[in-house]
Amino acid sequence: MLQELSDSGSTFSGDMLPDEMLKAVFPLLEGTDLAACMSVCKQWHQMAQDDYFWKCLCAKRWPSTCKNPSPPITYHKLFKTFHKREHHKTLLPPRISLSDLEFYIDIWADDDLLFSQVVAGPVLWKGNQTSPPGICKMTLPVEPRFAVPDTRTICVSVLVARKDSNKVACIINKSIFDYIDRSSFRALAFDYLMFSPVYPFVAGIRAWISLLFMEHANENVFDVFGIEIDFCDAANSEDEVLWLLDMLDWK
Repeated sequence: MLQELSDSGSTFSGDMLPDEMLKAVFPLLEGTDLAACMSVCKQWHQMAQDDYFWKCLCAKRWPSTCKNPSPPITYHKLFKTFHKREHHKTLLPPRISLSDLEFYIDIWADDDLLFSQVVAGPVLWKGNQTSPPGICKMTLPVEPRFAVPDTRTICVSVLVARKDSNKVACIINKSIFDYIDRSSFRALAFDYLMFSPVYPFVAGIRAWISLLFMEHANENVFDVFGIEIDFCDAANSEDEVLWLLDMLDWK
């Protein structure tokens, strides 16, 4: 369409096309072509700003928007804002850092405490360096190792504290390791994260914790040498994890 106009005998720098011709052609253009027309010359720019032409485009894409006698925004802005599919945007820097966080991890076999440790955020995150790209698993080596009898109920709790605000949130609350995968040598437990009332529509995101173990001489016992925590339902990078934790119901 633009090529046809340029071949009509007029030149953009000399003779101007009559406004009546532009008014007849512009409603037939696609949005990208109409936007390109705005940079041709002053005459085309002023003409293409007419919201009627953008209304014609919106009428093809969203006919119902043209039934409102007083639309909330101009059709030009409507089309420019929503005609392309929104791509994933880069996250803003999180409002907390790993150095602000401390994790409290406790593991029981029935009523007997097997493991209890306070872990600084940077220490827990350091273990993530061994994870494959695109996978975020915070790993804590366990030294000394502890033995877990698979005949007993093993459960775990994880709290996280913020040094910047002196508040605490719960990540996992007495969840049971009820899935043992001996092929990958890990036992898994999870809990659903509790978010602040400020985010009423965020739900169904789990925190996962795994015990990494080796076989023991006693087949009913396994030796735990590591602990992994991840939020693979929603977060797979440091910034995503920090944003997710920032949204928790801090007390």
